[in-house]
Amino acid sequence: MIVVATIGVLAAVAIPLYRQQTVRAKMTEVTNAMTYIASAVERYRQEWDMVGTAWPDCPNAAAIASTLGIGVGALARMSDVQVDPVTGEIKSTLANIGSMVDGRTLSLVPTTGSDSSISWQWSGTVPDSYIPKR
Repeated sequence: MIVVATIGVLAAVAIPLYRQQTVRAKMTEVTNAMTYIASAVERYRQEWDMVGTAWPDCPNAAAIASTLGIGVGALARMSDVQVDPVTGEIKSTLANIGSMVDGRTLSLVPTTGSDSSISWQWSGTVPDSYIPKR
């Protein structure tokens, strides 16, 4: 009886932790894709900043592929991804990951330094425990 109770307690603790780690592992695909997009946005900004266009206008995955050269349309973990032409924010709507995060957004928000360098900050509507640490 004690063995069964011990296994029950361990399962009650282990199963939620397993689910949380599974969601984090699946989100890695999204965070890697968004990091690649951020690098492409930085290159775009460096090339076009002199002409006056600060951020690319990419309202969907197809525009990201044609403008930035990053193909993210086949990623099943994002139902939508876009780059805001005014702020440069990269926003992705999550899908096929887990009920805790599906339908919520994960964003990379740029901050431009005085030397024209860009630093990125993670944000979004996902629970704080799932927002990547950088």
